[in-house]
Amino acid sequence: MGELTIGAFARASRLSPKALRLYDELGLLTPARVDGTTGYRYYVEAQLPRARLVAWLRRVGMPLARIGEVCDLYETDPPAAGLVIGAYWARVETETAARRDLVTFLVDQLSGNPAGKGVEEMSEMSMSEMRMRYAAGSDRGLVRPVNQDTAYAGARLLAVADGFGAEGACASGAAVDALVALEESVRGADVLNGLADAVDRVNRGNGEGSSGDSGTTLTAMLWTGSRLALVHVGDTRAYLLRGGEVSRITHDHTLVQSMIDAGSLTAEEAMSHPQRALLLRALDGSADHARPDLRLHDVLPGDRYLLCSDGLFTVVGPDDIRHVLSTAAEPADAVSELIALALAEGGPDNVACAVADAVTV
Repeated sequence: MGELTIGAFARASRLSPKALRLYDELGLLTPARVDGTTGYRYYVEAQLPRARLVAWLRRVGMPLARIGEVCDLYETDPPAAGLVIGAYWARVETETAARRDLVTFLVDQLSGNPAGKGVEEMSEMSMSEMRMRYAAGSDRGLVRPVNQDTAYAGARLLAVADGFGAEGACASGAAVDALVALEESVRGADVLNGLADAVDRVNRGNGEGSSGDSGTTLTAMLWTGSRLALVHVGDTRAYLLRGGEVSRITHDHTLVQSMIDAGSLTAEEAMSHPQRALLLRALDGSADHARPDLRLHDVLPGDRYLLCSDGLFTVVGPDDIRHVLSTAAEPADAVSELIALALAEGGPDNVACAVADAVTV
């Protein structure tokens, strides 16, 4: 087959002529030849695989800039392109699940059905039947000269922040203090907005008041009724013990986690990667880096939650964490035992933990 007109190529590739003209302008799918007199675009059969891949990726909603990267990779390494597509879709599913939680929350709040009738009434009823037992602790470790981690546990709030840079201790403390102020002032539908606004203020404060190399990560959960509102930036983590099984309910914003998502690195390889501490998101004064994950998480009686800094999970294995969470009688016991395990492994970093149990009254 020789050259194809734009109409013939559109039919063969399942892309419209209008889309082909746009992709030409963007450099995503350049014609094989453009007539210098008429301006007509001509394509060749060898371009069809790339064009069809573009069509499929547009159908799944991938942004055009990302499609160009995937198509270029496909031409040199198709299996690697497949891994990138898989990682993209895994991220879409995670974000969709978070948005589904928010939609459910808003529908319940705004509709007149019993499940959503009176958010404040529901919150008061739930809080009268269920409460949190909680504890928090932090340790400098055995190597670092100062402690830049901050941990907090209260009747409605769990928070852990891991500061970095010359003013890291101030940054982590300010982040947690901003959320502590929400415990009494924010409830019901305002919780997620309150968390987002607080994080934004902290980030702007870090940008205005620091030397430029300081900031903090932050993971926090604010209880509202039968749900916990989660805000997360960086590589501090939140875990849930439910039914004897421990699951992580946050996603690290790090270079190595993005490589794991893309399939180019295993979780085991990430543990020893030279850039394992490189953050892609943090509260460091930069608007690009501070975008938090926000979601709602349903709470059940008997749940046990752990928030911690990387000073714990990088040296204490998941089986040991699960054992402590499963066997410690009280949150304070769990906090003490987890910090002791980190110190027993050499305590190379500051370590912070906050643990809470959802119990019926």
